[in-house]
Amino acid sequence: MSEFIINAEHQPPREVNRTIKKAATEYDKITIKNPNAMHYLAAGLVDPVELIIEGSAGYFAGTMIHGAKIHIKENAGWFPADNMTEGEVIIDGSAGDGVGQGIYGGTVVVKRDVGSRTGEIMKNGTIIVGGNSGFMSGLFMMGGRIIILGNISEDAGESIIRGAIYVRGNIKSLGKNAKVEKLTTEDENELKELLPKYGFDLEENDYNSFKKIVPRSNRPFYGKESEEG
Repeated sequence: MSEFIINAEHQPPREVNRTIKKAATEYDKITIKNPNAMHYLAAGLVDPVELIIEGSAGYFAGTMIHGAKIHIKENAGWFPADNMTEGEVIIDGSAGDGVGQGIYGGTVVVKRDVGSRTGEIMKNGTIIVGGNSGFMSGLFMMGGRIIILGNISEDAGESIIRGAIYVRGNIKSLGKNAKVEKLTTEDENELKELLPKYGFDLEENDYNSFKKIVPRSNRPFYGKESEEG
């Protein structure tokens, strides 16, 4: 596997991204050194390349990517993997608000805590949070799944339309149109298959602790809210 190394120190984001996109057409792996929490790293990257960021990234890391696999070795700011259509973004540390905002597919993994509005308006794909998630996680969620191994804060699943939020810890409060269900055997088996792939090795009792937040109604904005089905 060929590798290209970029030293991002003292370079503007536009120049770094230009270098990333050119290298992605020629190399299988790219490593960015000295990222210094730079914003918009790998924005719009559409080649199926492996990208390693050796440090923290700023806002909108991996925004609008299609097919790349990005590994951020420390933390990320707001909106990592925003509007991703396909690919993978793994963050070893924590991340800010809006993790996986609007994603159409792919997988986002944050090993520690995240801020608010995780998975806001996401359409599909998977978001995994190893720690806690802030208020209004799953806001206007339209599909896909969010998996929170820690606690979830106020207004969880606010105005959720489709999809599901799996929470191992405590749910502080539910948002409008959200309700809690028990996991099915199929749900539990999917979690047992998925989570170890990303280094989350849970005990059997841990899986028994998960709750599932789903929509009360598929049409919450038409007339009075009511349960369907």
